[in-house]
Amino acid sequence: MSNPSTISTIIVNYNAGAGLVTCIQSVIDQVREVILVDNASRDSSIALAESHFAGDARLRIIRNDTNLGFAAACNIGARAAQYPYWLFLNPDCICADSSVAELYRVLTANPKAGMVGGLLLNLDGSEQAGGRRLTPTPGRTLVSAFGLQRFAKRWPELLVDFNLHQQPLPAAPISVEAISGACMLVKPEAVAEVGLWDDAYFLHCEDLDWCMRFVRAGWEILFVPSAPITHAQGVCSKSRPLFVEWHKHKGMTRFYRKFFRASYSLPLLWLVIAAIWGRFALIAATSLFRKLVRRN
Repeated sequence: MSNPSTISTIIVNYNAGAGLVTCIQSVIDQVREVILVDNASRDSSIALAESHFAGDARLRIIRNDTNLGFAAACNIGARAAQYPYWLFLNPDCICADSSVAELYRVLTANPKAGMVGGLLLNLDGSEQAGGRRLTPTPGRTLVSAFGLQRFAKRWPELLVDFNLHQQPLPAAPISVEAISGACMLVKPEAVAEVGLWDDAYFLHCEDLDWCMRFVRAGWEILFVPSAPITHAQGVCSKSRPLFVEWHKHKGMTRFYRKFFRASYSLPLLWLVIAAIWGRFALIAATSLFRKLVRRN
């Protein structure tokens, strides 16, 4: 069992509904405190959490007046944390009984490890994309944008899919380039060196940014297959899908400009950025078309 006196869990909430209570229930007995940072939710999620955990001093709620975005809310929670190890957890996640203990064990047993993430599972029990991945470099992004990963068996070294969930599940923790912000346990020494989340991202790619900074600072990121977390992906974003897509594509653009401007040719970089916004234009046009069809 991990030592719960060392871990603060930080959950950023935005209209997560009744699932928020289930998420908190799954983790609160495994850690010392849960800091719930609410980004001006309009649903009943905070009221339900307050009611269910009334009188439980382990739950602390911070209310933002407006939606500040995921990274900024994570930083608010981190600054309020009373304990040195921080577990960032999405409100649509459910941790298995021993998952936090296993993450903590692996993180503290590996001196070079700065961050660990668990095995993200879909509701049907299958492994979810994003829990273990390569850095989505401009070249890998073009492969994904144009669907070229379907030819990866023919040209495996050339056409690499940055999501690794299709590969066999490792028997033990492995070093990866990136994990998902849905579940991240970080080491205090690493955060002291790397710094907090980049809150210039509103939603999406801030986790890739943090992973990139950890790796560039010499810290390892470990994927822990023995720490399962069920993730009902997208619960907080269902009400405003186009808003989420806009910020996702904006975050991707920031990520590539920030990390690859110096190492990739400008034509390739601009091709990637054009592909990103071309994809968004297609999503927006499809969404508009469906709305028009429904009205008629």
